[in-house]
Amino acid sequence: MQGIPEFTELHNYIENADFSDNHSQVIAYSGESALEIYLKVMNSTPGWVNYLMKLRNTLVSKIGLKHLGNFESFAPKTSSDDYQVGDQVGIFQMIYKSQNEVIMEDRDKHLNVKLSFHIASNGDKATVTASSVVHINNTIGRVYMCVVGPVHKLIVPATLRRIK
Repeated sequence: MQGIPEFTELHNYIENADFSDNHSQVIAYSGESALEIYLKVMNSTPGWVNYLMKLRNTLVSKIGLKHLGNFESFAPKTSSDDYQVGDQVGIFQMIYKSQNEVIMEDRDKHLNVKLSFHIASNGDKATVTASSVVHINNTIGRVYMCVVGPVHKLIVPATLRRIK
């Protein structure tokens, strides 16, 4: 299991996790918050990821997992300042927000998923670290993660590379 960086707030949720990963990308930076970067990522998801999300929603509805919605139908509010902890932001609910990190969550009877975007600035560049922690609640969640875990390790880096 890939460790969650200790400098992230998400690290506080790693205990007893069944899955975790993180991926980093250096980007051009002009002071955006972690939430602003997250919103950019959600608005630039590759088409093949959107296709996989649609396929996921179709398939998992047959085994009792919830339909999460699609990344491509995400319409953000006018400003990241309009979002508060507890708000639904795309397919996730925001549970933590600071200038340097945002944590999103989705919980159901099968899985508890937390996703963090952390920004470490260095002048006109920044390192974006996207990290995930998953706690599996039952057999269906375990089977789901056997399929999704390896694919997730492809999706996140591909999506981070699209940040402009």
